[in-house]
Amino acid sequence: MTKKLKTATLCVQGGYKPKNGEPIEVPIIQSTTFKYDNSEEMAMLFDLKKEGYFYSRLQNPTNDAVAEKIAQLEGGVGAVLTSSGQAANFYAVFNICEAGDHIVASNEIYGGTYNLFGVTLKKLGIECTFVSPEASDEEIQAAFRPNTKALFGETISNPGCQILDIERFAQIAHRNHVPLIVDNTFATPINCRPFEWGADIVTHSTTKYMDGTASQVGGVIVDSGNFDWMEHAEKFPGLCTPDESYHGIIYAKQFGKMGYITKIISQLMRDLGSIPAPMNSFILNLGLQSLHLRMAQHCKNAQEVAEFLEKNEKVAWIRYAGLADDPNHAKAEKYLPNGTCGVMAFGLKGNRDTAIRFMDSLNMINIVTHVADARTCVLHPASHTHRQLTDEQLREAGIAPDLIRLSVGIEDVDDILDDIKQALAKI
Repeated sequence: MTKKLKTATLCVQGGYKPKNGEPIEVPIIQSTTFKYDNSEEMAMLFDLKKEGYFYSRLQNPTNDAVAEKIAQLEGGVGAVLTSSGQAANFYAVFNICEAGDHIVASNEIYGGTYNLFGVTLKKLGIECTFVSPEASDEEIQAAFRPNTKALFGETISNPGCQILDIERFAQIAHRNHVPLIVDNTFATPINCRPFEWGADIVTHSTTKYMDGTASQVGGVIVDSGNFDWMEHAEKFPGLCTPDESYHGIIYAKQFGKMGYITKIISQLMRDLGSIPAPMNSFILNLGLQSLHLRMAQHCKNAQEVAEFLEKNEKVAWIRYAGLADDPNHAKAEKYLPNGTCGVMAFGLKGNRDTAIRFMDSLNMINIVTHVADARTCVLHPASHTHRQLTDEQLREAGIAPDLIRLSVGIEDVDDILDDIKQALAKI
């Protein structure tokens, strides 16, 4: 029996095992296409009767090795990399939804995902009802319809830092015979593995902590293999009835626990693309090798910064689950006992201009759209990522107009604190 490797070892060596004389680092297979000796072999690949590579829009060895590492880290049966976190969330939902369907989602999610679900999917005939993650079971249940196909939430919401009660959401989803999809970007599998709490599918923007260096844009979808699609076949015809565009294959029958991922690869990637470049996957893998070390330092630094801000007289409020009196602290102890992440949200006494003056006074800390990076970053969502929303819409999305999102990096914490202190002194 093969020994089950620990998380830190998987970060370094998961997904790829070099043979004698092969490169120790995952090689970059920078080729669009792959050659075969006869047409029958190629035909079997197109019929999904044989595993292999023929065109990188569907699969590529570099991409697959890195996807396998992430699947191992999350405890899933399989994974597929995408060209961005947005593509991952779109594919995760679109793989089981079509025009006329409906999903339910937490309203405390990344603004881009909020728009994807509330605006773009609607244009495709898929409706979304948003619910507060703090709503009662009865309120969330009321959002479900006969045509609801999934429940969606973020482990730690971006930017509000709300922690999802994964176990409760999973129970609600399963009572309605649908999967729970969880975006685990901020927690990473180092600090939370949603499958252990009942989630069925996990997504990530690999652009964030998994990379950690702002060097590549990417996403990933991981399937737990636990949701029984055939048991609810009438809800999921895309997985449980013949796909006439692929010789009548029934994905959930022919591929079992790998049916969901196989459908994404053979159908959605075939028709829509959104694959990562092999070079991007190579860069992502370099980041994954230090993920377990970086997350510990992010959490250590963020805890010190949060404790400083909590006591500062110019700070009106702060949301960081590592603080004992934070409303999410109990959920953090349950789901993220080793730490949450480096991201926190806070507001300053004053108005929007106060937040802007504070940010413009920072020297070392970077004002960027990016988050969850090795460098400390700051953003005012109401002025930047969520500027298309009114104050009322911001509050509906769980974002205060004065909210500042601070992503604490892995620099020396004294330098981070010094920059914050000098900027606060100027407001």
